[in-house]
Amino acid sequence: MSLEAVVVLVVVTVALVLLIALSCAVGAALLARRAGASRPAACTRAGVAFGATLTLLALLTSTVAELLR
Repeated sequence: MSLEAVVVLVVVTVALVLLIALSCAVGAALLARRAGASRPAACTRAGVAFGATLTLLALLTSTVAELLR
């Protein structure tokens, strides 16, 4: 695989991972606010959801990359 293809694959993967993590964070914050949580509590839940999703997706991405090796 050429270097350009690898760079494109990495950029696309990072963009998708960030998009999914950000979507989860926004969803967690909105659900927390609808449940009656304060704004700081909703932001904390959003941060935890973002971090957890980012960690999970990074683990899955590295696993897939190792399998494709």
